[in-house]
Amino acid sequence: MTLAFLFPGQGSQAVGMGQDLADAFASAREVFQEVDEALGQKLSALMKGGPEDQLTLTENAQPALMAVSVAIMRTLEKDFGVAVEKAAFVAGHSLGEYSALASAGAISLSDTARLLKLRGQAMQRAVPVGQGAMASLIGPKTDLALAEEAAKAGSEVGVCVVANDNNNGNVVISGDKAAVDRAIEKAKELGARAIPLNVSAPFHCPLMQPAADEMAEALASATIVSPRAPLVANVTAQPTNDPEAIRRMLVEQVTGRVRWRESMVWMAEAGGVTRFAEAGAGKVLSGMAKRIAPDAEAVPLNGPADLEAFAKSF
Repeated sequence: MTLAFLFPGQGSQAVGMGQDLADAFASAREVFQEVDEALGQKLSALMKGGPEDQLTLTENAQPALMAVSVAIMRTLEKDFGVAVEKAAFVAGHSLGEYSALASAGAISLSDTARLLKLRGQAMQRAVPVGQGAMASLIGPKTDLALAEEAAKAGSEVGVCVVANDNNNGNVVISGDKAAVDRAIEKAKELGARAIPLNVSAPFHCPLMQPAADEMAEALASATIVSPRAPLVANVTAQPTNDPEAIRRMLVEQVTGRVRWRESMVWMAEAGGVTRFAEAGAGKVLSGMAKRIAPDAEAVPLNGPADLEAFAKSF
């Protein structure tokens, strides 16, 4: 059995996430407290009780989701004896890449929390609300080629690119609102369904360059060491454990495509992964794993019972 840990991205947040872990394990409580102290903010209280609209703000959702993922991984290691080294690879979807790196010891938890707070704020600052948009193209006919064709039509009136290649049947486009609207029309002509996403900014497209510049400055002084398990990076869909390559790719992924489908295919085929474990809130990546690599096992690790059952499987 070859294992990979997966770490979810924005959209998986929900009020109450991580609370059962905090109730059950001091290891989890310590993670939430450390993140609160790093940010000078009672983020754990917001995670526990909301309000939801505050938790959903990008600058709060990003460090909060990371905190839940790291709490799961630290509890697995400290309370169940399952270290990140049990995995051949780690991979995270967008902000989940930071969760993966923190869990694998490449970046300290405090630094990761501060970097994600800044990342959320920088992404929000990059494009005024209402000027950008994102849309999910879904359905059996939806694949990368269809999405590229739709984005090309959109780019005739503004910036429009494929932002997330999640899996066949689910590809996300991002850019100027008028361009995304045009791309949606084209996608429907090509046989896809299109759902505008309720997001505050057009992530993973060239409009995010100001945010990438801010992150480049912040990451330049961040301490990054080799992760305890290789990272399969969003922008290359290939593994690396080189700190300087990781630093560079964390900047590139702000404007670059999340090559999730390719990352999963690489892990399942070239990497020989037969078991994917999603450490964090929700089950989005587990569902994608089952579609991309149907021969592999995919398990979500959300609450104490999930962790106990997972640990017993070794």
